[in-house]
Amino acid sequence: MILIADSGSTKTHWVLMGEGCERHCTTEGLNPLFADAAVFGREVSAMGRELQLERVRVSQLFFYGSGCGTESACGQVREWLGRTVRADSVEVSGDLLGACRATCGHSAGLVGILGTGSNMCYYDGCKIARRRVSTGYILGDEGSGNHIGKRLLKDYLEERMPEQVRDLFYADYPCTTAQFIDHVYRRPNPNRYLASLASFADRHRREPYVQQVLQQCFSAYFDQLPYFGEQAQLPLSLVGGLVSSFSEELKAAATAQGVTLGAMVQSPIAGLMQFHGRGASDGVFFAAQ
Repeated sequence: MILIADSGSTKTHWVLMGEGCERHCTTEGLNPLFADAAVFGREVSAMGRELQLERVRVSQLFFYGSGCGTESACGQVREWLGRTVRADSVEVSGDLLGACRATCGHSAGLVGILGTGSNMCYYDGCKIARRRVSTGYILGDEGSGNHIGKRLLKDYLEERMPEQVRDLFYADYPCTTAQFIDHVYRRPNPNRYLASLASFADRHRREPYVQQVLQQCFSAYFDQLPYFGEQAQLPLSLVGGLVSSFSEELKAAATAQGVTLGAMVQSPIAGLMQFHGRGASDGVFFAAQ
């Protein structure tokens, strides 16, 4: 049996497949920059119970995770996974490589992630050959849910939103300035909190102000493409929650900047299943309770 995990900062999608079986479940996001050994232990144990791992032999475990961009982080995650899951082999890689394998397979292309955070790279069909340095939710994450939420909150607190939009924002988030500051600077997982505010843009996307924010945030994301030189002309495949939520706005921003988009998928899990040797139709879907 093969166990695959696609882990972002907000949630982790697990699939166990093989021998005519396909089982899925979702747990909390397992980013080693924010989740410690205790969180990994709790969430991986919950996954094991849902997928009934005690009844099967896991030959290969592939974990693609946000925050797993360095060998030290990958090693730490391998250790934490090994405490709970018994597998013959364990491969831990960054979520960006997972997005590449899911959308491009063994072909070259540009690939990006737009979810809680964001990233972008050139994939040569085998490995990530060139990538933008990920500076995280404070310095980077252009075009991400975190970026959009941060822009909305900043404009709200600094009273730069149109009055009618401010009223809508307050109706959705009736917090004081002090409470907002507490969420961002004192509570755990501020990146998740800021990204959660992007749902306001989804609900009120027809407001001209919201359209402007989305256009500016996505344009900032596409502004990174010249970094890749001649490869910048390749189609850019996108993966992540924002890809489905804001597909129209992404396409409009891409067209405005002369960017050619490739595959656009919300979750890479189906592509990863195919990459690792199983099609989604090969097994029986089982949503563990």
